[in-house]
Amino acid sequence: MSDFGDAIRESDDFEVAIVGLPFDAKSCYLRGAAKGPQAIRAASSGKAIDPWTELGVNLEEDLTMVDRGDLQLKEDFRENFSTIEKEILFILDKGAVPIILGGDHSLTYPLVKAFQHRFKKLDILHFDAHPDLSEELYGDRFSHACPMARILEDGLSRRMVQVGIRAATGEHRQQAKKYGVEMIEMRTLKSSLTLNFDHPLYISFDLDALDPAFAPGVAHHEPGGLTTRQVIDILHRLKARIVGMDVVELNPTRDPVGITAAAAVKIIKEVAGKIYYQFSKSRSPMPRP
Repeated sequence: MSDFGDAIRESDDFEVAIVGLPFDAKSCYLRGAAKGPQAIRAASSGKAIDPWTELGVNLEEDLTMVDRGDLQLKEDFRENFSTIEKEILFILDKGAVPIILGGDHSLTYPLVKAFQHRFKKLDILHFDAHPDLSEELYGDRFSHACPMARILEDGLSRRMVQVGIRAATGEHRQQAKKYGVEMIEMRTLKSSLTLNFDHPLYISFDLDALDPAFAPGVAHHEPGGLTTRQVIDILHRLKARIVGMDVVELNPTRDPVGITAAAAVKIIKEVAGKIYYQFSKSRSPMPRP
């Protein structure tokens, strides 16, 4: 199990819950992302990891975090929807925030569908090299290249902002225009980026949003991406009520020294620190919407 500097506890009441989704059957190139949850947990453990975030939150003392382990998922994508929904709703009914460890990016679609049962007005902040707005890929509408298209098609997001994009196709741009997606491409990214969201926010973080120099452990290497520092700064300046997050597409077979897993742990810690401030005033679970 993960510990994030001894921050993970055994508790029936919690504010953040880690959940693993070891699934990569919708990967179009290299499989291996199913081992992502295990790799992130391993990177979060050990004497070199402390519970403090850069903004001064001690996750061990300030926030109650639990690890609910991995869900038992099937190879058939649609058969996993009810399993995912049940787990997410259990966590949300606790007034807590799920942080999901993937797994390939196809999982974001059933995850967001589950969140819609509690949050009818949901914004999405999507970090990725790719817009994932394909109508289909190789005949598969549920490929990991398609989750954002399915989410928008079903009307599951009020606002979608994509950061780190540098592999957009003509189809992606048409889809973005059709659905009003705010695509922040690397070629136009300013040195400082402050994002404000009015509705509850779900963060979907594909690790290939990071440049391969900072995240080699992904299936698709796309040079010219975000630095880890840029991502952390964007998260620190983020103004939103975070209600959920996924971190996906870590492929440990391409991450032999754990650079990408370490980046995932860092990103999760900083987001958990942001979540702490959502609870800190009342020190009670987030009220249900």
